[in-house]
Amino acid sequence: MSESYVKRLFTILLDAVTDKDPQVQEQVCGALCALGESQPEEALRACEEHLRLHDKLAHPYRTMILRVMETVVSSHLGELDKGLARASILLASSEMTKVKELVCDWQQAASNVLVALGKRFISSVMEEILSKFQPGVLPHHFVVQTLANLSVSNVFGVVPFLTSILSTMLPMLSAAKPDSMRVVFCCALQRFSESTLEYLADLDQAPDPTVRKDAFATDIFSAYDILFHHWLQSREAKLRLAVVEALGPMSHLLPSEKLEEQLPKLLPGVLGLYKKHAETVHVSRSLGQILEAAASVGSRTLDVQLDSLLAALHAQICVPVESSSPLVMSNQKEVLRCFTVLACCSPDRLLAFLLPKLDTSNERTRVGTLQVVRHIINSAAAQMEVKQPFILSSMKLPLLDTNSKVKRAVVQVISAMAHHGYLEQPGGEAMIEYIVQQCALPPEAEPQKLGANSEALAADSVRAISVSTLYLVSTTVDRMGDVLWPYLFEFLVPVRFTGALTPLCRSLVHLAQKRQEAGAHALLIQYNGNVTLPSPYAMATRLLAVSSNPYLGDGRGAASLRLLSVLHRDIHPMLGQRWATAIPLLLEHLDGYTEETLSRKEWEEKLLMFLRDTLAVVSDNTWICQLSLEMCKQLPSYNGTPLEKNFLYKCIGTTLGAASSTEVVRKRLQELLETARYQEESEREGLACCFGICASSHLDDTLAQLEDFVKSDVFRKSAGIFNIFKDRSENEVEKVKSALILCYGHVAARAPRELLLARVESDIFRNMSQCFSTKVLGIKVETKDLGLRLCLAQSVCMASQAVRSSSHGSSFQLLRKPELVAQMMPVLWPRAIPRLLPQEFIKAEPSDSLRTPMRKKAMLACTYLASLEPALEGQAQADLIHSCLHSIMAVLPEPEGVDSHQEPLYLDTMQALKDLLTSLLQRNMTPQGLQVMVEHLSPWIKSPRGHERVRALGLSACLLQHFLKHLHISALVPFHNLGLLLGLFSPRCADLWPATRQEAVSCVYSLLYLQLGYEGFSRDYQDDVVEQLLTLKDGLGHPDPAILFHTCHSVAQIIGKRLPPDQLISLLLTLFEGLGDPDQNCSRAAAVIVNCLLKERGHVLLEKVPEIVSVLCSKLQETHGEHVLQAAQHSVYVLAARHHAAVVSSLLGSPLPFDSHTCTLWRALAVEPGLATQVLGLLLEKMSGDVPFKESRAFLLSSAPDRVATLPPLAATCALYEVASAPASGPAVLELYPQLFAALLLRVSCTVGVQLPRNLQAKERKSASSGLASRSLEPCSSAVDALQAVLLRGGSDDVVQRMELEGGWQLLRTSAGHEEGVTRLASAMAKFAGPRLPLMMKALFATQSSVYEMQRVSSTAFLAELLSSNTVNDLMLLESLLDNLLARQKDTCARVRRLVLRGLANVASGSPDKVRAHGPQLLTAMIGGLDDGDDPHSLVALEAMVGLARLLDLVEAWDLRSVLLHVAIRIRPFFDSEKVEFRSASIRLFGHLNKACQGDCEDVFLEQLVGGLAPLLLHLQDPQPPVAAACRFALRMCGPNLECEELAAIFQKHLQEGRGLHFGEFLNTTCKHLMHHFPNLLGRLLSTSLFYFKSSWEDIRAAAPMLTALQLLLKDPAPAVRVKAAETLGRLVKFA
Repeated sequence: MSESYVKRLFTILLDAVTDKDPQVQEQVCGALCALGESQPEEALRACEEHLRLHDKLAHPYRTMILRVMETVVSSHLGELDKGLARASILLASSEMTKVKELVCDWQQAASNVLVALGKRFISSVMEEILSKFQPGVLPHHFVVQTLANLSVSNVFGVVPFLTSILSTMLPMLSAAKPDSMRVVFCCALQRFSESTLEYLADLDQAPDPTVRKDAFATDIFSAYDILFHHWLQSREAKLRLAVVEALGPMSHLLPSEKLEEQLPKLLPGVLGLYKKHAETVHVSRSLGQILEAAASVGSRTLDVQLDSLLAALHAQICVPVESSSPLVMSNQKEVLRCFTVLACCSPDRLLAFLLPKLDTSNERTRVGTLQVVRHIINSAAAQMEVKQPFILSSMKLPLLDTNSKVKRAVVQVISAMAHHGYLEQPGGEAMIEYIVQQCALPPEAEPQKLGANSEALAADSVRAISVSTLYLVSTTVDRMGDVLWPYLFEFLVPVRFTGALTPLCRSLVHLAQKRQEAGAHALLIQYNGNVTLPSPYAMATRLLAVSSNPYLGDGRGAASLRLLSVLHRDIHPMLGQRWATAIPLLLEHLDGYTEETLSRKEWEEKLLMFLRDTLAVVSDNTWICQLSLEMCKQLPSYNGTPLEKNFLYKCIGTTLGAASSTEVVRKRLQELLETARYQEESEREGLACCFGICASSHLDDTLAQLEDFVKSDVFRKSAGIFNIFKDRSENEVEKVKSALILCYGHVAARAPRELLLARVESDIFRNMSQCFSTKVLGIKVETKDLGLRLCLAQSVCMASQAVRSSSHGSSFQLLRKPELVAQMMPVLWPRAIPRLLPQEFIKAEPSDSLRTPMRKKAMLACTYLASLEPALEGQAQADLIHSCLHSIMAVLPEPEGVDSHQEPLYLDTMQALKDLLTSLLQRNMTPQGLQVMVEHLSPWIKSPRGHERVRALGLSACLLQHFLKHLHISALVPFHNLGLLLGLFSPRCADLWPATRQEAVSCVYSLLYLQLGYEGFSRDYQDDVVEQLLTLKDGLGHPDPAILFHTCHSVAQIIGKRLPPDQLISLLLTLFEGLGDPDQNCSRAAAVIVNCLLKERGHVLLEKVPEIVSVLCSKLQETHGEHVLQAAQHSVYVLAARHHAAVVSSLLGSPLPFDSHTCTLWRALAVEPGLATQVLGLLLEKMSGDVPFKESRAFLLSSAPDRVATLPPLAATCALYEVASAPASGPAVLELYPQLFAALLLRVSCTVGVQLPRNLQAKERKSASSGLASRSLEPCSSAVDALQAVLLRGGSDDVVQRMELEGGWQLLRTSAGHEEGVTRLASAMAKFAGPRLPLMMKALFATQSSVYEMQRVSSTAFLAELLSSNTVNDLMLLESLLDNLLARQKDTCARVRRLVLRGLANVASGSPDKVRAHGPQLLTAMIGGLDDGDDPHSLVALEAMVGLARLLDLVEAWDLRSVLLHVAIRIRPFFDSEKVEFRSASIRLFGHLNKACQGDCEDVFLEQLVGGLAPLLLHLQDPQPPVAAACRFALRMCGPNLECEELAAIFQKHLQEGRGLHFGEFLNTTCKHLMHHFPNLLGRLLSTSLFYFKSSWEDIRAAAPMLTALQLLLKDPAPAVRVKAAETLGRLVKFA
């Protein structure tokens, strides 16, 4: 790396120091230091140059650069040349003193650079520093600080300068006023004194060995005088502490006489600071230095000040020590250093002060004093040696203190005593016993953390330090060997020292090994009449018993075994070789396990085997009997440790089994029965184990002793005493009975098999039953003690198992078997057999928890009993299974994340249940037997609680696997219940619980292989299809429902491939039941499986379709769940895809009105367009293929019959609505749109006014009143609804909306408005659905021959209205439409004929340009309508008049002339019709006739015109506005044809629409002109007017005379008028 590159790199990094981010700054400094490691001189030059060139750089950045320099200098001091060092010194000095104010970080960094350089270049540094340390001028703060630090870092280099420095500094002390300067001067004096003392201590290595302490004495004393007498009195705490820190080392440099002179003032002054400062470590350190200085000159002042010193120091040592406070700990160390000085000077006075304080009860005082005693025992051993008896005697009261802190301190004192021979003195044994007592303290699991104000140490800390002390004393202090051996053996057997067994054994093993190494071949323990030492039997018993719990007490099992090993000769001379092999194996076994992994049962068995081997090796009946006696004696010692006591019972049984003396055996057994603590369960268990082990060698003696005890006075006396205190006695008697029953069970289990069968019924089961039940007044009463039941279950289990395992057990007839099974039932489930015991006396465990092994043992007992002969009866077996399932299935699982104590017990109990069920199944290995077992489990398989389901499925899988494993078929027989079982298990493949899903697949797997087995396949046959189930298990572990249901579909495919055809329907029906499963996942899974099976195997189900549909409908009524509904929909769809006609027929058979579920099933058929098309086609056939109604008379005298709807078409209509309502039916509806529209329109027409059957009317009323009916069942309404649905689904939404806005749908439903409703529908269709009209018309053309009049009317009305739209012309439909309508003119129905005329007239609106071409046809039809004589109401004629009025303006004039007169004559009678519409239509048509003539009127027609004037004029006063308006129009049209311009003008002026008319004036003016231009008409007008004198309309009668007011004409200026008027008036006389 080139020099220029390095320089640039340093420059870049130094510039980056000013970065604002602290992390960047830190990283840059690190980079500079790292670079300085490789290029130290370049680094220093770069830093020096940067600081020099950037004089205004802020001090924080300068500080960082200086710290880099310090790091580089410290690491490479030896590599620097003088020039570079000189430059660095000058820079650092300049930086340090650049400003007078204190900038601590910056100036301290510069000072540190100088100190680092001063370690090598001291002369240059001192030269620079002293140049700024001039006499008479107060130096810079950090100049003094640097000198102080230099004196410590380079003692030999600075001390030669100290005399001149001190001489310069002393005058400055008086001038230093700021406290900060005084503090730094004190620090300098302290450092100077310390470096001077260090220099003097190493004079042999010093550069100037002539330096003496006296050279500094005068200057130091002068400084001392100022510091002590002036500065120590300051109020500033920091200054006082600085002064006192300096006084300590300075006292060593004071002249002896001056020190002696100052001590009376110095010591009280320093002690006084204890009260002024909280942190006293500096005071104590200084005081220790002063005391050492005083002691070194033999000062007498110490004796005078001793009491005050001891009091002050003792107060300091009694301050509670906080482990988190290093200052307090340091202070105590300094105080103890002071005590050491005083102990060497005045040991008697010190002990006289300390030892009485041990008697105080104050914890702090006692703990502090003990700390001092321990310290001086160690640090002033020579002075304390003669004081040992006094110190030992003073420990009596502290030994009794129970405070943990005091105990800890006492143990530490005893440890110090052991190292210095104190325990060899009288009273030392008490100290050893105390240590052992503390070792026996119970350890805490977690030592408590001490708070800030806590005054208690955890007991565990006392025990830990005691254990450590005992071991260290035993192993490291040679002089303690004879003190501890054999004294420590006295603590082995007493129970109160049990906690100390491990450290005791370790210490004893070490001491014994040392003695063996010393060459001792004799016995290690020499009793020599020492009765306090335990016997070999006692030690062997004790060490063996505690080894049963090997990891307790820091591993006392291994420690006890090791001690046994080294004591083998003392236990028995024959054991050495055997134990040398056996004990290492036991220790190796322990090393391979931990407390959590060690099997206690296995370990105890190894220890018992070790004991049996030991007894076999000894083979001395006397020794064995003595050992058994010692074991019995120690039994009460273990009352507080039941596990060890239980093991000791086993040891006693083992020992008695090895004894050859029958008398001793029976005596010991009798003692055990009499002294046992029957209230404790472990005691009863231990006693029973003892008897069982003993029975393996002494069966008859053991049974005899048990029977003797039952018959003995002790047992009877107990029972008698118990009867006095009834409540307590029953409990205690039951405990004794429990123990005896357990004893019999263990005896049976351990008894030699060849002897057992002869005694099990008569001696064992008989006595069990006697102990279990009690006779009151000769009646056998079952016990109410559940503990006794538990013992019975356990004992029956052991005895039954023993019987079964014997060589003749399979043929053994256990006559008491039913009785024993019955006794187990309340143990399993108290409610199982209430007849055995009143419920209120049963206090069993709650059914939802499992706290004891009671149920497990009862089930195990029943399992072993079930395997024995004779077999259980059917009801007894059912009760047993029911009880067992209820006892375990409802147990609640432990919450996740909680340490489960129930889990092992639950698993064991569940395994016991599996064993019981499989043993019962084994007795009936048939499909029926399997079905019986599954039926018991079925309620639990369907349970709403997940844990119950997973257990039930697990049991089912276990039973099926057992059945499959043991399947033996001699002939091919059907597995008749396969479908039922598959239907039960397969939906569980989607259970919410993953474990349940796995078990369900296992069940299906086993069932399919069972079917293969029944079909004749071998047991080892592997079916590729069935084996695929195993690969599907991975998919069942996934929580995603989609994956789960896909897996279920795969399972269903596998089932479908291997399921016999005859089992399909039973499987489907079972799965349909599963649709209502409360677990929605399982319900959906059932649907998936059903649909898959229907798809794969549905072709064989044609005959079963009605049954399947019926089951689905009933299931939907039972279960209200969206998922069930969807499942049923899909099932119906899949089934219909195979058998659509059968499904449609079945659904049509559902009762009307269709419920919501049936409607849903109908809509399901619309899912697939092809199927929907087929279904709609079938429904059209059903709807149209039957009569729509039947006529019946409700009453005999009724005028007309009622029309009642027939059910098949009605049901088809409702079904069609549901199918068309489904969005998916769109494509199918579009395909059948014309047929559907036509059929539904006709259905609507023929159901108008049709009633429901009476039974359906009642249902309709009931639904309406309850508010449940969503849609009306009324036949016409249902047809209209279906039509609407078809239109909507066919994309004709605009049609539906237009009809809704115009009220068309409501009109369609009514008889009066139906025709108008059809018309509006046709109009909407023409406007919004034109392209669909051709096919619709074709469908409607076919209805011309319908037998139902209303259908012909509706179709004609629809077709007629289409002609009013130009769409038919655009679609070239006009010709065909006209032809069809003209063909209907001869219809027998007047309404049809009328609608035909309306349609023909509509051509004028829809296709006016086509009227001329078809004029003759149209006019002919209209004329025919006017002449229609079959219509009594002349409605056809009315329609013809209206139609002619619309057509006249558009037909050819030639065509019109030929009919003009005929029409005028034919309509004239209707002018005065009673019906408004007739008058209005005829008069308006007359106007149109005149309009058509347009002044080219023939004379014949003119005659009709003149004849009609009078009615027209008079009907201007018609009370009906339409008639009056028609008259206005007609007169306006007549005007031009009268060839009188005045009249035409009058008519045009006065008769405009909307204009008011003054009739009188108008009439006078009109008559005037008529008489003027048509004088010959006067007579006709008068005669016509006379006709209206008798009119039924008042206004017209009033107008008629006005027309005859001819007197006005007599004044006419024309003579001819006047002549005619007179002539006419003369003629009127005839009518008067």
